[in-house]
Amino acid sequence: MVENAEGTLMHAAVENQVEGIDGDCGGVCSCATCHVHIDPAWADKVGPATEAEEGMLELEDDVAPTSRLGCQVKLTPELDGVVVRVVGR
Repeated sequence: MVENAEGTLMHAAVENQVEGIDGDCGGVCSCATCHVHIDPAWADKVGPATEAEEGMLELEDDVAPTSRLGCQVKLTPELDGVVVRVVGR
C-alpha cells in the first residue's frame, strides 16, 4: 500500500519501492516496466489506455482489458484509494 502519493502511479510505486514496478524509461511511455492491471471497480475512473500505451502493451504478456502503464496514470484526488495489481515479471 502506498499512501499520500503524487504524480503518476509509476513514480509513486518507484519512490515507495513497490516490487515489480521498475519504470526503466523514466515515465515517457517507451517501455512497459510499469504495467499494471487496474481493479475493474476503478477502471472507469482511471480511464482507458492511450494509443501509445496500447502500442507498448501489445508487446507484453498478461495484458487484460484493464491494463495500463503506471507512468500514464496521473494520480488525482478522484483516484484516492485506487486498487491496482502489479503484473508479474
